[in-house]
Amino acid sequence: MNKKTVKDIDVRGKRVLVRVDFNVPLDADRKITDDRRIVAALPTINYLIDNGARVILMSHLGRPKTDDSGKADAESVARFNLDPVVEALRELLGKPVVKLDDCIGDAALQAAKNLKDGDVMLLENLRFRAGEKKNDPDFAKQLAGLGELYVNDAFGTAHNNDASTTGITSYLTSVAGFLMEKEIDYLGKAMENPERPFLAILGGVKVSGKIGVIDNLLDKVDQLIVGGAMAYTFLNAQGHSVGNSMVDGPGVELALAAFKKAEEKGVELLLPVDTVEVELDADFDIPKGIPQDVAIANAPATAMLDGYRGVDIGPESIKLFAEKIKAAKTVIWNGPMGVFEDSRFAKGTLGVAEAMAQCEGVTIVGGGDSAAAVELLGFASKIDHVSTGGGASLKFFEGKELPGVVCLQDK
Repeated sequence: MNKKTVKDIDVRGKRVLVRVDFNVPLDADRKITDDRRIVAALPTINYLIDNGARVILMSHLGRPKTDDSGKADAESVARFNLDPVVEALRELLGKPVVKLDDCIGDAALQAAKNLKDGDVMLLENLRFRAGEKKNDPDFAKQLAGLGELYVNDAFGTAHNNDASTTGITSYLTSVAGFLMEKEIDYLGKAMENPERPFLAILGGVKVSGKIGVIDNLLDKVDQLIVGGAMAYTFLNAQGHSVGNSMVDGPGVELALAAFKKAEEKGVELLLPVDTVEVELDADFDIPKGIPQDVAIANAPATAMLDGYRGVDIGPESIKLFAEKIKAAKTVIWNGPMGVFEDSRFAKGTLGVAEAMAQCEGVTIVGGGDSAAAVELLGFASKIDHVSTGGGASLKFFEGKELPGVVCLQDK
């Protein structure tokens, strides 16, 4: 990585604003169900504490609504405040952490000035202010006024052009944290200088949403596996009946173009050879939960059953994909193979995760649902790198520059 990191600046006695990604999932009781993003930021936070910095952390959580005044409404404040985060942070750091009720203003400025070396403070949810997503220069300047140096350790928001990721860098010396450095190094090497064979695995729903990723990967990989709901659009493009499975209309032509490019580039493009299917209407809302009494069948991917909908790859596909994964020297994976949240339809995703864990090459999971899946299935510790940013890693795989990285100081 050619960007300066926190090790390249003198932080002792300085107020250091750190953009972290504490956008963690909460249950109905507002308990954190997965603290990986908080844990991932600890190396940078602890380094700053150990080196006498005065640490000011800032993050967003969820999608709060703001009113005409530019502030979050009462419902959003109750639902998306960072109280659960600060409790977890205090426990993980083993020290007091002050939490503010706002992210800017006189109280925030005074609290920042009162910090002593090694102290840690957490600002309230940045998106409680409309200026964050609007990248409002005045809001960015007020944030910057709280600190003397800026560290971006939030890879998960690096693809956003927000006040706390790009706007603030106009006012402060700006460098990367250790998590940001690790993410860029792993993903960068995989995309620019991979050991071969280089295999990419893509799941998810819409082809049209990932066509930029597919197009860029076809210039770089030796093999591309397409699974998840996307696979049914590819199968449909080949002229196969996919029953009631989801087909991304605009994605059919894009899939045909991908087949053509793969052939031209000599890339092996692999689709499922069999599927697990359930008897469901095409418009059934799967995220609401598939009924327990639903009829389940296995069928060849080229001869799916009428009235049935694909929800996972089948056993022969698992075997085929696992063989390819284990033989690869570099593997990147983004998107589950099926409805993994339902244990009945998690076998495909489990099979891919298990093969990734057994692969002797470099293995990278590109955030989002696939990261949640390897964590849920117990394989995260056996993957070389599990990214904290689904959207950011997809932009990276698409070959796009990340605004939150570009604006940091070069070495």
